[in-house]
Amino acid sequence: MRVLVTGATGYVGQAVVRELQVHGHEPVLSRQRLSEPFELPDVDAVIHLAAVARVRESFLDPVSYYETNVAGTLNILKALKGQRFLLASTGTVYRPSDSPLTEESVREPSSPYSASKAAAEDLVAWAARSGQIGATTLRLFNVAGGGDKDTSRVITRAVACAAGTVPGMDVYGDGGAVRDFVHVRDVAAAFVVALEACSVGTSSVYNVGATAASVQDVLTTVAEVTGRSVDVTWKPAHAGEARSLRADVSALRALGWEPRCSALEEIVRDQWLASAPEPGPGPSR
Repeated sequence: MRVLVTGATGYVGQAVVRELQVHGHEPVLSRQRLSEPFELPDVDAVIHLAAVARVRESFLDPVSYYETNVAGTLNILKALKGQRFLLASTGTVYRPSDSPLTEESVREPSSPYSASKAAAEDLVAWAARSGQIGATTLRLFNVAGGGDKDTSRVITRAVACAAGTVPGMDVYGDGGAVRDFVHVRDVAAAFVVALEACSVGTSSVYNVGATAASVQDVLTTVAEVTGRSVDVTWKPAHAGEARSLRADVSALRALGWEPRCSALEEIVRDQWLASAPEPGPGPSR
């Protein structure tokens, strides 16, 4: 298939492009502005990754988040005629729960970012119900590894601290908050599996996660893998912060997807090897 990938030069986008090529698909890169009328090239499918995605920033400028994440999605949908469409969404659309979240779990966005993604999800689902497209939404949990550059993300920040490229990191609360981590290569594989299963007139949603771990687990693993300590400043927990966000990925596994490089130690080691200024003295195992 010829597959247009928006956000193809980004962190997840580069991994998706490589995975498409490995599976014999032809990626087509998009450099169009999402805020303008969208001209669709001759493609069989669109994987829509381009978005603004910083939770705290979204509180300061919610309008721009809706403009990019909702109106931008709308502009692409207007150009589609019978193609498959895959939307990258987020696990933060859910109401937090101590139990693993399924695709049927209640959505309760807690930020303008997650609310804009929930709105885009609805838009895509209604477009599929009309019979004009085939649609699949992938709700990504905490993507990590592969040389990620975004030090606002916990694993990336902790590894960067160990490497000495950032001065330290703030941890809010006691470090017991649990999140679901998944390697970017496993995310890319999920997009290809979902693409091949998608068909016109249908709409599906899949969680993409792999390994539940607390912030303290991350700090401990980074220290073990790198042999270096992480300079942490402990701060009071944010009011209302979710204690646990874990993904049930049974539906995605039913398509044949399996996470292959998302053990916490493997994610941390991969990020360390990709970002450390020189080989670290971490212990061999």
